[in-house]
Amino acid sequence: MHATRIIAIRHGETTWNVDGRIQGHLDIPLNDTGLWQAEQAARALAEESIAAIYSSDLLRAHVTAQAIARSSGAPLYADAGLRERCFGDFQGRTFKDVEASQPEDAQLWRTRNPSYAPPGGGDSLLALRERISSTVDRIASQHEGEQIVLVAHGGVMDVLYRMATRQDFQAPRTWELTNAAINRLLWTPDGLSLVGWADTAHLQQGSRDETHS
Repeated sequence: MHATRIIAIRHGETTWNVDGRIQGHLDIPLNDTGLWQAEQAARALAEESIAAIYSSDLLRAHVTAQAIARSSGAPLYADAGLRERCFGDFQGRTFKDVEASQPEDAQLWRTRNPSYAPPGGGDSLLALRERISSTVDRIASQHEGEQIVLVAHGGVMDVLYRMATRQDFQAPRTWELTNAAINRLLWTPDGLSLVGWADTAHLQQGSRDETHS
């Protein structure tokens, strides 16, 4: 069989990224920098052969994907399976606020306890990884031998990197999750492998590296 080539892109910047506010499943739009980043990513991929683009259905990812779709002419599909981790009651707050009011929860979050789920219906890391793994398998298996684009979130990019490099949930993060960076992977039924990560050559100004949105 032929591998599926995946270009994975985190959405452009939002005001909440700048403020360090937890977005999760809340539908926060791109700011002006984020809109610019989306256009830069679209230009960088304009000459690529892209069979299809799949995006989280949240606005910040979908608007980023729309820019790439306009530039490439590839069809765009929204997929809720590519959403960010849900942070339940923590959404809309900063980690500093959570740490001050709920230190035990903050400690479980900071140490990346795989089974810990934020109160109020949040996702555990185990649940997030299962969702992303099954979503990527479902999408990529439809495009063997082709190249696709996945537009999603920082938490999703982190899962993809860990899956591709066989690192566990609690391994310290030494890789970047930059807004609108271009990340490349290969998919086969045996799993993901890493081709290239955090290419920001198309971005002419700084992009925020932020984990939880």
